[in-house]
Amino acid sequence: MKILLIRLSSIGDIVLTSPVVRAIKTQLTSVELHAITRKSYQSIYELNPHIDKVFGVEKSPHEILDLLKAEKYDLIMDLHKNFRSYKLRLALGVKSYAFPKLNWEKYLLVRFKIDHMPDLHIVDRYFEAVKPLGIVNDNLGLDFFIPPQEHELMPDLPDFCAHGYYAVVIGGNHNTKILPVSKLIEVIKHLPKPAVLLGGKEDHLSGEEVVTALGTNVWNACGKLSLSQSAQIIKDSVAVLTNDTGLMHIAAAFKKPVVSVWGNTVPQFGMYPYIPQFPERVSIIENKDLSCRPCSKIGFDRCPKKHFKCMLDLDEKKIAESLITLSQLPQKDC
Repeated sequence: MKILLIRLSSIGDIVLTSPVVRAIKTQLTSVELHAITRKSYQSIYELNPHIDKVFGVEKSPHEILDLLKAEKYDLIMDLHKNFRSYKLRLALGVKSYAFPKLNWEKYLLVRFKIDHMPDLHIVDRYFEAVKPLGIVNDNLGLDFFIPPQEHELMPDLPDFCAHGYYAVVIGGNHNTKILPVSKLIEVIKHLPKPAVLLGGKEDHLSGEEVVTALGTNVWNACGKLSLSQSAQIIKDSVAVLTNDTGLMHIAAAFKKPVVSVWGNTVPQFGMYPYIPQFPERVSIIENKDLSCRPCSKIGFDRCPKKHFKCMLDLDEKKIAESLITLSQLPQKDC
């Protein structure tokens, strides 16, 4: 059987498909599994040993439609489920399965605060797409693979990180999902170990604000590392503090203790850190006392209500205490 898996973006969403990828290859006999995604995320699937071939596209799968047709797939697993993936399924004209995206339920929760979302992680919803094949969730969690050569290119950590550090992910795709720098500084002040700040080039200036405010014991690695190198920093940390972003799911893939901070979105959407073997390693920090939350299923550049209480009212000491407590848990499986 030859299967095409569709997941076009983004980092976290692709990592969240890894349990399904692993289950397809380990639970089906004689299966060839291909994946299609955006070129900017292609390496995540290419490093996964359970995937036999990866196609990368710039914008639309129709860029390589002839190549895909030539593969003569038996089945399509649509784990993206948008208009583009639907058009691709129609164009290839083979049997396909998709997962329940729950757009209506999300709309009700965001627009009217009516919660009909099932108590089900998106990973389990992904498994609904492969259920007709008899594939079940092995509950081994997420996978993320770091190429060996990344160790050789990794810059040396500062000496003050030699005895352990917290990985602190400060970025995100939307400002309303990012813990403000002022709050971040107060959290790090309460930590007994140094902090390594992770994010993209766009987060470097925010990282420098933290360094300026706190001086030593903070290393701003934002924009200095590849995705795999950032993943290695996370893997070697004692615990991870993170916004709702792709590195949060990479931390979960390594079974790291994770403190996950939520702003305008909510864990009920089903995309909180997924560590089924060790649920005690996950701490969710959110402001549940706001009637305006969630105000979006994705995020905004600024708070629509102009108060940003979902982040600004969070207790910095509580966040730090959660991180310290989780870092003291046994980590033999990390």
